[in-house]
Amino acid sequence: MVARADFEHSDGADGAEVRFTGRLTLARLGDVPARIEALGPIATIDLSAIDRIDTVGAWIVTRTAKEHGSKITGASAEAERLLDALASDKSEYRVHRDQRPAWARMLEQVGTASVAIWHELLGIIGFFGAMIIALFIQIRARRRLRWNAVITRFQAVGVDALPIIGLMSFLIGIVIAQQGAVQLEQFGLEVFTINLVGRISIRELGLLMTAIMVAGRSGSAFAAQIGTMKLTEEIDAMRTIGVSPMEAIVLPRVAASTITMPLLGFYASLCAIAGGGVFCWVGLDIPPLTYVQRLREIIPMTDFWIMLIKAPVFGILIGVTGCYEGMQVRQNAEEVGRRTTSAVVAAIFLVIVLDAFFAVFFSTLGWN
Repeated sequence: MVARADFEHSDGADGAEVRFTGRLTLARLGDVPARIEALGPIATIDLSAIDRIDTVGAWIVTRTAKEHGSKITGASAEAERLLDALASDKSEYRVHRDQRPAWARMLEQVGTASVAIWHELLGIIGFFGAMIIALFIQIRARRRLRWNAVITRFQAVGVDALPIIGLMSFLIGIVIAQQGAVQLEQFGLEVFTINLVGRISIRELGLLMTAIMVAGRSGSAFAAQIGTMKLTEEIDAMRTIGVSPMEAIVLPRVAASTITMPLLGFYASLCAIAGGGVFCWVGLDIPPLTYVQRLREIIPMTDFWIMLIKAPVFGILIGVTGCYEGMQVRQNAEEVGRRTTSAVVAAIFLVIVLDAFFAVFFSTLGWN
């Protein structure tokens, strides 16, 4: 029977003298570490009676010797080798609190985040350039776009998103109308709630909320799908057989999101206007016919053209960002989740930044 690890001890002038016996290995240690710690000062550790020792046993001996300043005797050649290896290991496992001032740590975090965002932006721009080059190569070689893949993504990005986008836009229209009516009621101008709902739905909010929803649904799906393909080496297999992943995977997804965004944005704007109309009818006693006639008077065509200009740009941005993050997956499944989150965050951030840029740009042109 294999002997369990144990020890004998006797009191000496400078402390206890400990003599280990049996197998000083992980499987046979038992409660030896706890009993050793309860002994108090230890002057000598004798290893002459042990049958075998492994790294864990040697670590316990080394730790005990360091804590008590003990002398180790009777070690075999194998034990000496393990003890020397552990003694030469200078690594420190304790976590030390950062002693720098809070403002210095904050500045470091801001700088690190800024550099990461800059590199991410450069990567997305470079990926967009590579996609444009692949598109020109495809056109020059007279290869048709993979319309079957585009239609499949059109179904996922557009048709499947209609219920959630419609419901969300309808409810947002109600909220805008209610909050606007509460504020305008103070001045007796509740009728201008129609102006508020109509202009903001067509020009800004309908498309912006749609872009955020598409980024959360489709941008994340693009990143997760392509990231999984990277892990399973399907992308490498496509390159091996001479198929360009940019043409087969990226272009159909970006094309689907670009074509779908104007349609979804217009649909969301109509749903938001419908929601505002329901509130005006029920809460403000404005008949639907009056509501529609007022909308025709106050919504200029420039708002509609602004929406149609911004929508494809947002679609390209969401598609490129999702595909780029998916292509960056390198190591494991955890990377897929991290890149999927990055795709959503980056797409929403860039959409809002571009929307602010468009607002300033069109105001400068006088399209107010």
